[in-house]
Amino acid sequence: MAGREDGKRLVLGAAELAALRAWAEGGGNLRLRSRIVLACADGLPRNEIATRLAVSPATVTKWRDRFIERGLDGLADAPRPGRPRTAERQEAERVIAAAATGSAVPSTRTMAKQLGLSQSTVARIWQEQQVAPPAARVLPRELLSDRVYALLRGWIVAGELVAGQRLVESEIARRVGTSQAPAREAIKRLAHEGLVISYPNRGSYVAEISDEQAREVRDIRVLLEEYAARGAATRVRPETLRQLAGDVRAMRQAASDGDIGAFRDADLAFHRRVCAACGNSFLLRLWRTIESNLWSLHVVGNPLYGGDWGAMADYHDDLAAALAAGDPDEAARLFAAHARGESSRTPPRNRPPQAAAQADVPADA
Repeated sequence: MAGREDGKRLVLGAAELAALRAWAEGGGNLRLRSRIVLACADGLPRNEIATRLAVSPATVTKWRDRFIERGLDGLADAPRPGRPRTAERQEAERVIAAAATGSAVPSTRTMAKQLGLSQSTVARIWQEQQVAPPAARVLPRELLSDRVYALLRGWIVAGELVAGQRLVESEIARRVGTSQAPAREAIKRLAHEGLVISYPNRGSYVAEISDEQAREVRDIRVLLEEYAARGAATRVRPETLRQLAGDVRAMRQAASDGDIGAFRDADLAFHRRVCAACGNSFLLRLWRTIESNLWSLHVVGNPLYGGDWGAMADYHDDLAAALAAGDPDEAARLFAAHARGESSRTPPRNRPPQAAAQADVPADA
């Protein structure tokens, strides 16, 4: 069970306490983050924790909040399998690609020191760049994987690659004229969006979505969202409202960039945050259980949605405003309508049902 707040003190479960104590005696990033959480559980003020551990108060708040929202998983750096590259990884690939075209090629040790990465990571990126066709190594404006991703996504949306069709990295690489590394990265990004499903030891396939499966998981989502909104409306903190506003800004930016994976990240973070704010830590565990299904069954952020993603982000402003207003019945109504697939901008209670139905839009695209 994820830690919960009792007043201003963080309450830990026995398993969490054991894990945090073990990590606090170990090494790496988990050592510091675990000590922050343990100090919060001891009831120490934020500034005192920051002074003791030689970090900023903002760092204390960051890891405390991550732990409250995600439990032990929130303290780890490792992304979920199939996530796109981080911004740091993308920048490293660009720097290494540029270095490969220079007259004086630096060593992997030098590059590792410059980029703040391990030498093995630099060597792996270097190898991926070197096996690409010479003309492609220059990467003048975009990474190879970006181009392969755009091609594959276009083929899926256009129906050239059909639901259930297996995606073989070597075949894609031959078709587009690259090494397998860009094809592998592109498939991961498509899996992150939900257009591809990857199975361990079985390969990756164009997603095949069952209407019945999507309906069932949506029904469960309605129940959870309604309960979460009702609880959060009576106890949501100003800091949580600021974080929800940040999630909405991230959605708008992703909509502007056309980055559906980033939109879904912010979308899920918004709803996960509401579950965390409702005051029932077990609800957050239930939400995490179905979150992967919300993702894969296109119940949030359907990548084939053809509507206005910016408007979809705006709908979440209405949801956050409902929580801030402190009316649990109204917040529960709006969140339930949104989860069912209706507009967050649900018409007033006295509006005729027929007119309301005409105004509905898909929930989270």
